[in-house]
Amino acid sequence: MAELTRRAFTTAGVAGVGLLLCTPTANALDRALNRTARRAVRTAGTTLDQAASGAPTGYSRLSAGPGWPVSVRSDLVEGKSGRDDRRTALGAFVQFTDLHITDTESPARFEYLHPFIGSAHRPQETLGTVATSALVKRVNSLGAGPFTGRQFDFVMTTGDNTDNHELLELDWFLTTLNGGAITPNSGDPNRYEGVQASGNPEFWNPGTRLADDYTKKGFPQIPGLLEAGIAPFTAPGLNLPWYCTFGNHDDSVVGTLPEGIPGIEAWYTGKYKVIGKDESSARKLGTAIQNGQSVPLAELFGGGTVREVTPDPRRRPFSTSEFVKAHLAAKNTGPGPVGHGFTDANSDGLNVYYTFRIAPGVTGISLDTTTQGGFADGSIGLAQFNWVEATLKRNSSTYYDFFGRKVTHSVTDELFVLFSHHTSGTMGNLLPDARHLLDPRLNGDTFVAMLQRFPNVVAWVNGHTHLNKITPHVGKTPAQSFWEINTASHIDFPQHARIIELADNHDGTLSLFTTLIEADAPYAVDYSARTTDALASMYREFSYNDIHANLSRVGEAGDRNTELLLPNPLS
Repeated sequence: MAELTRRAFTTAGVAGVGLLLCTPTANALDRALNRTARRAVRTAGTTLDQAASGAPTGYSRLSAGPGWPVSVRSDLVEGKSGRDDRRTALGAFVQFTDLHITDTESPARFEYLHPFIGSAHRPQETLGTVATSALVKRVNSLGAGPFTGRQFDFVMTTGDNTDNHELLELDWFLTTLNGGAITPNSGDPNRYEGVQASGNPEFWNPGTRLADDYTKKGFPQIPGLLEAGIAPFTAPGLNLPWYCTFGNHDDSVVGTLPEGIPGIEAWYTGKYKVIGKDESSARKLGTAIQNGQSVPLAELFGGGTVREVTPDPRRRPFSTSEFVKAHLAAKNTGPGPVGHGFTDANSDGLNVYYTFRIAPGVTGISLDTTTQGGFADGSIGLAQFNWVEATLKRNSSTYYDFFGRKVTHSVTDELFVLFSHHTSGTMGNLLPDARHLLDPRLNGDTFVAMLQRFPNVVAWVNGHTHLNKITPHVGKTPAQSFWEINTASHIDFPQHARIIELADNHDGTLSLFTTLIEADAPYAVDYSARTTDALASMYREFSYNDIHANLSRVGEAGDRNTELLLPNPLS
């Protein structure tokens, strides 16, 4: 489908789309329209049309709430009137982030720490693969951007694709995005062996009523839910190309402990799973992990209440090299491209960053902001920093040097969109990376300052925080400014993905349209239902009601459905 201008679409007389009335100034236009979705050529299937709604306290069923407004953000440059009629699309894509595909039966998990680290256990996580397939189904059904009508060029997943970097989780992740048969179960093929069937009152056991905090909040009893969650199903897979960015949960135990701990593989593939500890011991361990302190394996994996589970060699942790090679494997090509951004040059696992073509005149840069030294937060190595700078220089006719002097040379200009797992504000972890021990690490502020020297950088798209947040990075001049677009995870409520459309307004400005989408699943179902749609629906509902849920992760209006204006450096 070719991209559409607003004028072309309304002239076609498509039913259900309001006509745009002329207004005398851009500011008046923005004020008139920032409360509506009428600037979109289509809204169905997006949060422009409807969004999940529930009660703020107690256990709540969900329903379809009103769609969210479009916020016009002119932090970097004022918009000009009539731009809806001049606009042409330059690119359109979808961002997935923090899918956290989880083997919930693995011995190498510390669910018992959830009172102190909320992300250690989530009541919905057993349903993760089928729920992510519902998100894939949503993207396939939309096919194009709501504001430009341009067909999606690709999907980018910005890290934490797996939860505990197990080979089995990696296989489920790749199959979910590529399509194919999945049995989201490990260990005993005939039963669920995780904490939610353990009888331990620290957890919600859907098949057994316990005196747990989840049941006290109102979580229902749903016999057979876990059995349905580990049953085989066929994932539809994306019907458009997708790319992958590396996250901290893809490179270390629970995304926090240093990589390469001696003896860790035996715990992953063994038969003893710790499902409980006394409060004092759990608090001590939780505090130590959050503070990045060294924790002996015996304290994490030994003592307390232990459940014997069926060993499974498929739970072995993968190396970064194995992660890349799995993407390069022919069986995992799916809709393409081969390697999903990674190439043979990345297959040694040392440098897992790359560039790719988004659309004519627009280049994507996928970064690796993880460090295998420990902690969840990240940073960027000096060698990668220099590589990004050199890439931008080669493709920018105008940029600013380290001293702020303008440099002009004759090259073909490109616009750049960067992708990473970490945000600028979560790149303060300067611990050495085991893959590059002598490579100094740089923080987010240093990286932002470098990007602001290049007017061709229009956006930096990332995840990690599990919340929706859009930040303007204002440079010394409007041309030295760009937008940072941070999107909530798919595992924690609000469970969003984000459509991003880049458009030329043909008036010296660009627009970045951001539109949040939810999985293609009902907001509420009968608890007896066992279809894939029903399981995906319950996944959303349980995440909303999680005792650790933070409903503010949905963000403010200006962090959700937006038009982000910025100067066009190529004008």
